[in-house]
Amino acid sequence: MTPGLGFALVAMVCFGVSDLIYKRSAAGGIEAGEFIMLQAWAFGPGVTLYAWLTGTLHLHASALWGSLAGLFLFVAMFNFAASLRSGAVSTNAPIFRLNFAVTAALAILLLGESLTSIKIAALACALAAAWLLLAEPSAKRGALHIGSLVRVLTATIAMAFANFFYKVGLQHGALPETMVCAQAWIFGSLATILLFWRERRFRLTPGGWRYSSLAALVLAAAFIALMHGLARGPASVLVPVAQMSFVFTALVGAAVFHESLDRRKRGGLLVAVAALALFAIS
Repeated sequence: MTPGLGFALVAMVCFGVSDLIYKRSAAGGIEAGEFIMLQAWAFGPGVTLYAWLTGTLHLHASALWGSLAGLFLFVAMFNFAASLRSGAVSTNAPIFRLNFAVTAALAILLLGESLTSIKIAALACALAAAWLLLAEPSAKRGALHIGSLVRVLTATIAMAFANFFYKVGLQHGALPETMVCAQAWIFGSLATILLFWRERRFRLTPGGWRYSSLAALVLAAAFIALMHGLARGPASVLVPVAQMSFVFTALVGAAVFHESLDRRKRGGLLVAVAALALFAIS
């Protein structure tokens, strides 16, 4: 089995849970910028306290890769959210999910990770699953706007580099928890500055802390698990697995929220299972 795969699967589930929390907060009327800022306010101090208590907060130059990842993560999330203002989520979400394929390419080309026929098949299945589970049939999609496309492509590439920087920082000796802390403080600072610059004040929705704190807790577990996985195994396998959180979201949506699983989505789930199996043995 691929080293670190168990951690990547834990990260996948946690990212999936966070997707559900995001959906719930949006339904509760919490604005995206406010939600991300409140989440960052809980995430940064929380992971720092955890790292300090567990003795894994080691300030070292290699942790600067985590700070760089935090910057690129912020660029990714900001541009993806902006792309949805004029673009359809059914078009942009599958494009954004392509970030794991770009990360895999970066790891293979720049870090010398192996490229095998099994890994190629696994990546192909993962991309097919994302398209089947996230994209709507063409008749239901919104029009493609150039500005939206530029935004989502920027978000996709930025997210891919953020994932790549995680692996580089860990290879240079940074501890997983320290990498998450370095990411958190950069991301949280930028999210706070942006919201204040746009609103000129902090307008907090009642109940916003409830969802954002829960999301912060789940995402902390996701990122720490992902870092521990990347410290053990190849980014070209583990990042795609962790990014396949849409599989978990689809299953929970069908089981808990009684969302329909048509033939297309059932096929997507089967292809996703095949992708995970191939990643496990790649």
